[in-house]
Amino acid sequence: MRESRRGPVKSAVPSNVVSLVRRCSRTACGRPAVATLTYVYADSTAVLGPLATYAEPHCYDLCAEHSERLTAPRGWDVVRLTDGSAPSRPSGDDLEALANAVREAARPHDRAAEGGGPAKSGSRSAGETRRGHLRVLRSPDS
Repeated sequence: MRESRRGPVKSAVPSNVVSLVRRCSRTACGRPAVATLTYVYADSTAVLGPLATYAEPHCYDLCAEHSERLTAPRGWDVVRLTDGSAPSRPSGDDLEALANAVREAARPHDRAAEGGGPAKSGSRSAGETRRGHLRVLRSPDS
C-alpha cells in the first residue's frame, strides 16, 4: 500500500477476496449464474445448458433471468439443454391426469363392495362423497 498525507491508500477492489459463487457474465449483473452459454459458430447455434463445472474462456455464465430472455441473432438457432435435476414445469398431460383423478373421485361407488362398510351418516354432510384424501361436494341441483 502507498502512503498519502491522510494515511494508507486502499484499493477500490480488494484483491485477496475471491467469491466461490460464479456470477452472471452480463455487464452490471451480479446475480449468481445458473446456466452456461456457448456459441457454435460453424452451425450458427447458441447452446444454453446447465452451469458448467468450471469456467471456460469462450463460454458465458448467465443468471436465471438472462438465460430465460436469451435470444440469438437472426438466422441462428438456440438450443436449450436441461438437466434432470431441475424441476420440470407441469404439462397439459399432468393437468389432464389431475382432472381425471378428481372425476374418478367424484363418481359414486359401492362402499360395501370395497369392504369399507356403510358410512356413518353423522360424520358427513348430505351429498358429500369421500375417497382417500379427495372430497367432492354435490351441488343441490344434482
